Amino acid sequence: MKIAILGNGRMGKRISELAKERGHSIIVASSSENPAHTLDVSSADVAIDFSTPNTAFNNISYALESGIPVISGTTGWLDKLSEIETLCANKSGAFLYASNFSLGMNIFFELNKKLAKLMKNQNYKSIIHEIHHTQKIDSPSGTAKTLGKQMDKILNNNTPITAERIADETGKHTVTYRSSVDEIEIKHTAKNRDGFAMGAIIAAEWIQSKQGIFNMQDVLAQ
Repeated sequence: MKIAILGNGRMGKRISELAKERGHSIIVASSSENPAHTLDVSSADVAIDFSTPNTAFNNISYALESGIPVISGTTGWLDKLSEIETLCANKSGAFLYASNFSLGMNIFFELNKKLAKLMKNQNYKSIIHEIHHTQKIDSPSGTAKTLGKQMDKILNNNTPITAERIADETGKHTVTYRSSVDEIEIKHTAKNRDGFAMGAIIAAEWIQSKQGIFNMQDVLAQ
């Protein structure tokens, strides 16, 4: 599989390393010095976008316009997601977005929904707290927002999200339910970036020869 890396930061570099170990090749890698639209991605089988909130929309648009399936894990740009989905449909392309590609976190998403259903009519206050490294641009994270949207849809409330930025912290998300008598908590802690990177590569392998709008649950279902 020939991969175009859109955004060659720490995640992009780790995806490149792990993809090569799986026998794939990296044909181009965009950066602030070499924006995606200046690169020839025509020979790529897939583009993987882990760029920035300011560049993701243009990166993804360029790849879809070029007829390349796109996997994106960039957060902070989703106000334009509907435009990307429309472009994907018009181009008969393939696009998969996930706020978090980690297998463990996607299991955590399912646990979060299950717990919210159990807590729906109980007298508890729900809270989300997330911690990321200091280079994380968006706050709160896209993962925390996903957790919040899941809970708010089920609980019919507005769960507050608090965020911290700590040097070298890969990612920690905690969902807590508090009452006057006790506290229930579930937590996911990422030990390194490999889980996110490998999930994105698996999604890239999965999306080959497909058309449509997908998410990580589609990948895990198969």
